[in-house]
Amino acid sequence: MKLLQRSLVARISASLLAISAMALISIVVTMMVANGSRGDAAAINVAGSLRMNTYQIVAALQRYQSEPAPVHRERVQALSERFHERLASPRLTAALPVADDHPLREQYRLLQTRWEDSLAPQVIRAIAGGGLEVEALRQTLDGLVGDIDQMVTRLEENSEAKIRLLSALQILFLLLTAVVVAIALYDIRHNLVGPLHQLVVLAREAGRRNFSHRTRLSGSDELALLGNTLNTMAAELGESYAELEARVSRKKQELARSNEAMQILHDGSRALYGGGNDLCASAAPMLRRLEALLGIGPIGLSLHDPYDQREVSILATHSPSRPTYCRNHDCHACLIDPQPLELSEDEESECLMLPVSVGETLLGTLEVWYPTAQPLSASTRRLLFTLSDQLATAVFLQRRIEEEQQVTLMNERTIIARELHDSLAQSLSYLKMQVARLERMQVKEMPRETQAPVFDELRTGLDSAYRQLRELLTTFRLRLDGPGLSSALRQTTEEFGERLGFPVELYVDVPPHLLNPNEEIHVLQVVREALANVHKHARAHWAAVTVRFAEARLEVMIEDDGIGLETQDSPPMHYGLVIMRDRADTLGGDFQVRNRDAGGTLVAIVFTPQTARLIAQQPAEPPVKLQPVNRDPAG
Repeated sequence: MKLLQRSLVARISASLLAISAMALISIVVTMMVANGSRGDAAAINVAGSLRMNTYQIVAALQRYQSEPAPVHRERVQALSERFHERLASPRLTAALPVADDHPLREQYRLLQTRWEDSLAPQVIRAIAGGGLEVEALRQTLDGLVGDIDQMVTRLEENSEAKIRLLSALQILFLLLTAVVVAIALYDIRHNLVGPLHQLVVLAREAGRRNFSHRTRLSGSDELALLGNTLNTMAAELGESYAELEARVSRKKQELARSNEAMQILHDGSRALYGGGNDLCASAAPMLRRLEALLGIGPIGLSLHDPYDQREVSILATHSPSRPTYCRNHDCHACLIDPQPLELSEDEESECLMLPVSVGETLLGTLEVWYPTAQPLSASTRRLLFTLSDQLATAVFLQRRIEEEQQVTLMNERTIIARELHDSLAQSLSYLKMQVARLERMQVKEMPRETQAPVFDELRTGLDSAYRQLRELLTTFRLRLDGPGLSSALRQTTEEFGERLGFPVELYVDVPPHLLNPNEEIHVLQVVREALANVHKHARAHWAAVTVRFAEARLEVMIEDDGIGLETQDSPPMHYGLVIMRDRADTLGGDFQVRNRDAGGTLVAIVFTPQTARLIAQQPAEPPVKLQPVNRDPAG
């Protein structure tokens, strides 16, 4: 019983088993009753035939009395034996109940007694010739027929009783089956259909994200247990969903804050990398915006001094005074703070120290203060690390720019000093020697004619020195006014085009930042010296300058259509050619001066730039004889 109370499946199974058992019992009982009624019809027929057989015996006896012939006697005997056989026939006796006190069994015994005690003796006496008493025979016949009728009636009643029993049993089992089915349907309706409907509603509401709905199931069966479990699960899902929604909301806020912080960092990077050398003015607004967004602060930036190994504070937000080593007192970025951030005495705070470094080089430290009650999240820490890397990059680039400026300044000074030494200083030294020579000649009171060549050499040297000084001044002005070799060459060709009276063609095919400043100065000076020679000696009507980079070598060619050289060998003592050859040797290249096939002169330098030499790391190729490009209008 406890199992049936606890298990709906057990109750349904018990109902099905009960229905099946009653159906089986009904079938077995029906078969038994039907089997018990199998010989009833035959018994009724036999009993009915006994009545006819009685009338036949009486009629045969009467015929035998009127005509006592052997045939009629044999007829009487045969009918008597047939009656006896039918009375004792198994078809009749098998239909009789087994119980001796059954009315049908008693009626059979009465019929058998009346036959043996009344009619059979009369038949035997009549056959034996004792005569026949008609009145007595009629009375016996009426009594026997009445007993036979009673026997038939009892047999019919017995068969009808079996049929009624079978009908009653069928009705009984049908009622029992209906009761079991009704109980099962009631149980299914109240303990299966209803709970299932509540569970479906709960599942539908859960699918709609309504986790407040609950089932109202009581009991200890499977569906009640499932309903209680689903109630618990719905409650847990509601809590989990609410927690997840809260987490998603927090994540959205963090993402929005991170997005805004990244935008601040992006805007700050533009200010940092484009703000020149003023790190405080470019970084302070960004730091204050990050403090207001992330709820942190104050933030301080200190740079590491590699020379005396100390930290120098250069920036601090929410500071009432300037940093100690402030370099620009016209800047008020650190002091612009309408609401200074002050931590109360009761509020505890912590400091996060972040290294401002590039690789293994420590550039400084970033101090970030925040309330202890509001610890920094992982995303905020990542943003702060990004901020420190951004500041490190800005500081590193600033230092590199300063170093580059210093290196550039030193290179410019070195180039100017070398140019002055190679040109003007040598000329002045030569003039100084000539002055000393002239002083000795005057001390010896040599004649005027002897001193005249010295005066001519002094005049020529001064003109040459003045010309070199102008060339140097022009070159350095070009270098300062137009950055890059292409711009300087364009100004140079325009200048000499005005001197020559016709435009000088220029073809430049050089990648940017290929030459260092020293190489650019040498190339520019060679071009200017060659164009100066064209202006002085060539008597040309066309000139062109070609500078191109091919196969890791720079080719510089200056061509004209003038009178050319007297021989293929350049004059050994020509001062300008010597200077150009010295510059080519300084560049580690080849220098050529020869006549063009189309007429005129070709001056060419071929060398491997320092940057290409560092990249290629390959042995220099043998000198190549350059073929000038035929751009002569006459050619």
